[in-house]
Amino acid sequence: MFITRRDRLFGLVAVGVLLAMATALQIERDRQFATDAPAKQDLLYVQSPETMKRFALSYAGLAADIYWIRAIQYFGSERRSTDPSRNYGLLYPLLNITTSLDPRFNIAYRFGAIFLSEAPPRGPGRPDQAIALLEKGIAVMPDRWEYYQDLGYVHYWSRQDYNAAAEWFRKASEVPGAPWFLKPLAAHTLAAGGDRHTARLLYQALAESRENDYMQKDAHRRLRQLDVMDAMDVLNARVADFKQRGGAPPFTWPRLIAAHVVPGVPTDSDGFPLAIDPETGVTHLDPKSTLLPLPSELLGKAAVRR
Repeated sequence: MFITRRDRLFGLVAVGVLLAMATALQIERDRQFATDAPAKQDLLYVQSPETMKRFALSYAGLAADIYWIRAIQYFGSERRSTDPSRNYGLLYPLLNITTSLDPRFNIAYRFGAIFLSEAPPRGPGRPDQAIALLEKGIAVMPDRWEYYQDLGYVHYWSRQDYNAAAEWFRKASEVPGAPWFLKPLAAHTLAAGGDRHTARLLYQALAESRENDYMQKDAHRRLRQLDVMDAMDVLNARVADFKQRGGAPPFTWPRLIAAHVVPGVPTDSDGFPLAIDPETGVTHLDPKSTLLPLPSELLGKAAVRR
């Protein structure tokens, strides 16, 4: 049967009308019978690195880049989320797939370890996964002293395991091409691990490494945390002295300023005013401070020397 141009045009118009009607009916159906909106659910349909490598074929490098970008986006969205149930559950699987597709993906190992070891709510607080990721990198590239150093940082800062930290710094110092400071750093960590002076040495070294901006910024943030902890020690000592001289609660900044205990309202290293307990006089960070959470292990261990 011969179909004219007019018939084809009529058929296309009819299909368009039917699709529009179907869409309108579906919208109305959803409006009439809609249930509660589904809860947010993060899904990663393929979590097996081996399966993904088979799917990627000869495009494994490109797939690794895509998964790395997805890992960054996922970490950022979870970090900005106000959902109290956030848990960063897909971060390690995404990083594991990324580094399986491209086993020499240096940035994914190092940045991924920072993301994973970051304490809640800024991160998942999973130093165990950070360690697993870095050890995976060492298995592929045993000549990268940076991975050994990063493992030392994770053990020191996130797990407060100073013996393990010193051992990883020692291993890093023995890798050809490693910087000179790692050997004395290992000895100092073993001798005085857990004090703020040692922590300051660790992060000053990382801040001066100039390897990449993100790790430098993270190290500088750690140094600002140490600065404010030292400052709060000084303030707490001044308030304690004021109490010994007869000062009684409530302790407020205006009252302490009038008594010449402090020259003004103190702020943390990021510019947020410090808070003070009116009954005890103990200072603490403002809940909105960008320096939270502070490392609890070092709260009571003031710097030995500056």
